[in-house]
Amino acid sequence: MVALTAPRKTVSRSGDIREPGVKAATKIWQGSMAGVGADGLAVPMTAATTLKCLGRAEETADNSAGADSAVRCRISTGIFCWANSTSTDALTRADIGATAYAADDQTVAKTNGTNTRSAAGVVFDVTSEGVWVKHS
Repeated sequence: MVALTAPRKTVSRSGDIREPGVKAATKIWQGSMAGVGADGLAVPMTAATTLKCLGRAEETADNSAGADSAVRCRISTGIFCWANSTSTDALTRADIGATAYAADDQTVAKTNGTNTRSAAGVVFDVTSEGVWVKHS
């Protein structure tokens, strides 16, 4: 391409919502932490190292009887409150700004579980409600 010589209409997206196709034989619950695997298909977050967390599922996406990408899932970025892990893996206010790791589709932990968990996002706050994680 060459440099512009006239105005150009450049399309944009807000970046707040993604809608990836859902992996076959998979159900993602509304309100759960969701991401994509190495194949780019949406899955609920689990203790796995191959996932990229995108944020919160805005609707239940049931592809339990479908092929890859037969349905799509609306996933929002932002700051969401998740359940805190327990014992020595619980996050505290001292962890604000650190990476939180996905233990399952609603729980975050302080560590990567000896290289068994993917990053969920950055700890924004820790309150009595849970751990607020920023997904971007």
